[in-house]
Amino acid sequence: MSSQLFGSGDEIVAYCDGGSRGNPGPAGFGVYIQDAEGKVLAELSQFLGAHTNNFAEYSALLAALEFAIDHGHKSLRVISDSELMVKQMKGQYRVNSPELRPLYEEARRRVPKLDRFQIQHVLREKNRHADRLANLAMDRGMGRAPAARPAAVPQPAMLRGLVKGGVVHVLGGELPEGTFVKVIPE
Repeated sequence: MSSQLFGSGDEIVAYCDGGSRGNPGPAGFGVYIQDAEGKVLAELSQFLGAHTNNFAEYSALLAALEFAIDHGHKSLRVISDSELMVKQMKGQYRVNSPELRPLYEEARRRVPKLDRFQIQHVLREKNRHADRLANLAMDRGMGRAPAARPAAVPQPAMLRGLVKGGVVHVLGGELPEGTFVKVIPE
């Protein structure tokens, strides 16, 4: 793995997350990929069947590496909330799990196909796009989510309203059903 500085125009950033409900249990991963300017290049999401959380984390990493290699990107920065996987990929922790060993070895085989590779750990809150995609994959696999993503509904930047009796009342308009709101006291 290279420790060269990043910032070149061909760099992509992959936010990776994996999850398992039951550990082991229904597992899935999500990968949210952006270019150096922050433009979204891809959202990858896959149900994996019954596996551990760590298996799903490595599956996300492999998907990010595959995307970078297949699309000719030479510089990849991976952001993950899996401290175990990040430290294993950096050589700080050994890979003792027989389930993870082949995934780790495959990731190590793919990294040299890039000119630059960096992996870093972040807290879960900083990885919410990938977390959302991993949860969608698990939901789909468990029959809980629609196959297609609904079209985005354009929303105004800010609406005014008030909270009365625990209910949000919007002034001068309506919100579509299922819209999340953030209430900020004035």
